[in-house]
Amino acid sequence: MKIAIVKLSALGDIVHAMVALQFIKATIPTAQIDWIVEARFAEVLRHNPDIDNIITVNLKDLKTHKWGVFAQIKALRHQALQEYDLVIDAQGLIKSAVVAGLLGKRRAGFDADSIREKAAAWFYQVKVASAYDANTIDRNATVLAQPLGLTITPEQIHHKVSFLFFKAEDHRIYDFLSPDKRNIVLVIGSTWESRNYPADKFVKVAEALQQNCLVIWGSPEEQAKAEWMAQQTKTIKVLPRLDLNSVKALIAKADLLIGNDTGPTHMAWGLNVPSITLFGPTPVSRVYQTDINKVLKSPSIVNPFKLNKQDFSIQEIAEQDVIQLAELLLRY
Repeated sequence: MKIAIVKLSALGDIVHAMVALQFIKATIPTAQIDWIVEARFAEVLRHNPDIDNIITVNLKDLKTHKWGVFAQIKALRHQALQEYDLVIDAQGLIKSAVVAGLLGKRRAGFDADSIREKAAAWFYQVKVASAYDANTIDRNATVLAQPLGLTITPEQIHHKVSFLFFKAEDHRIYDFLSPDKRNIVLVIGSTWESRNYPADKFVKVAEALQQNCLVIWGSPEEQAKAEWMAQQTKTIKVLPRLDLNSVKALIAKADLLIGNDTGPTHMAWGLNVPSITLFGPTPVSRVYQTDINKVLKSPSIVNPFKLNKQDFSIQEIAEQDVIQLAELLLRY
């Protein structure tokens, strides 16, 4: 059986969808699973033994290079020669539905009541109902499993095996890892400023824990913030900019990750590494809490149907709460 999964972005959403692969392959071991993804996120999928082929697109670039649409269509039509038995759109957007439409005739995805861009559901022959405000990981598991006649339970997800893999990582990361102290990765950036925990509070957490705190960053603004943090305390070190393959490797070697609700933070869950995810304007239903993966949420009430980018309540999460939870997880 040939299956194409369309999950283009974003990093955390891709991680949350990937958990389904191990259960699909356990039930249908001979299935060929290809994954269509935006090129900038492809590395998070790389080296996963349950993925046969990774097909990249550059739809985001079409905003500035509109003529590139013809090359994208040509490439997807060529990929359709694989004659997929089923194309699953796990994104639920019109653009991802169009991609699915170019790849195969039998397509599955969320029904109109389960997605924000309801018109996307017109492209699917098999429609999956899953409440839009339900747990994000459960939604991904449902849309990927149900069209195949499978069920993935929360209990199975809680007992998942690590599913992020890396090879030939940047060996500079090992110069930053401490053999004597606990290694804590700090994820300080995200797509919205209102999702970012204050830099000075990260510093207070690091100073209180007195471990080896390693800051990763993805933009010049985040780099400047990281360097300021390192100037405030000797417990913080700033890593060089890493590709996603090396970020996976670093997190896999860490004792704990503390970060905002963003892709690299969710990678810790995918790697079965202890983590604390800090939530402000986004709902905690985006993640699973486990014995080692915890969340701290600000006092604001979040409407999952209409997120408020001006909700800066993450600033109200007390650093002492982060410290206490981190100490608990480090003991675990």
